[in-house]
Amino acid sequence: MKAFACGDVVPGCDARWVCSTDDEILAAVGAHAASAHGLTDITPELVGAVRGSIVAA
Repeated sequence: MKAFACGDVVPGCDARWVCSTDDEILAAVGAHAASAHGLTDITPELVGAVRGSIVAA
């Protein structure tokens, strides 16, 4: 299992995910980034920051 906390990339955000794979987390975080943070362009830098903050759960 993998885990990610949005607050590790966006200070103040309490959203968290636990998924089977990094790709599942990235899909969920992409939807969250659009709905909660208004991000419509997910940059490679953002993907890298998310990937770097994913931990084993």
